[in-house]
Amino acid sequence: MPEMVTDHRKLPRRRGEELAAAIYRATLDELAESGYAKLTMERVAERARASKASLYRRWPTRVALVMAAVYHSLPSLSEVPDTGSLREDLLTMLRRTAEILGGPAGEAMRGLLAEALGDETVARTFRENSQGAGRRMMAEIARRAVERGEIRAESVTPLRLDTGQALLRQHFLFQGPPIPDRLVVDIVDEVLVPLLTR
Repeated sequence: MPEMVTDHRKLPRRRGEELAAAIYRATLDELAESGYAKLTMERVAERARASKASLYRRWPTRVALVMAAVYHSLPSLSEVPDTGSLREDLLTMLRRTAEILGGPAGEAMRGLLAEALGDETVARTFRENSQGAGRRMMAEIARRAVERGEIRAESVTPLRLDTGQALLRQHFLFQGPPIPDRLVVDIVDEVLVPLLTR
């Protein structure tokens, strides 16, 4: 029996943030269910009960849509851990990152990077849409640690802020999920804390 296709024109109209949220949810669900390689704008539109035109108006390519959905799913700056300890903040943050990489966002990253390697247009879109959220969160953790007197301001550099998440991404890309908690602890204790407190 043929699958019933929903006619989005007969559904209540959604606009703005409500429509975008439904599309982001549908994109992440598609990533989790079918993977990046099989994700299409058509499948996302059908799952979100939206028109393809509403997707293409906001995101002209699959790359732009997937990146927007992933960034929308990430914790915001207001959700940066604040345990009162640099080490505990770093552990909490990197454990969150490891969990995110084990889900749809990680699947998206692997697919996007694979596509970007063979297509300069995709690579450019990937670079242009990168938002630096991870570095901003690590910078907030470091800023609080400086205020508490745990580290000195001059110890905080962009390269040091990127190191922990870069090591997690490297492990994820080459070893795949899940990222073991022991690795998170080792990155914090053997790399990040020594770098920031030296």
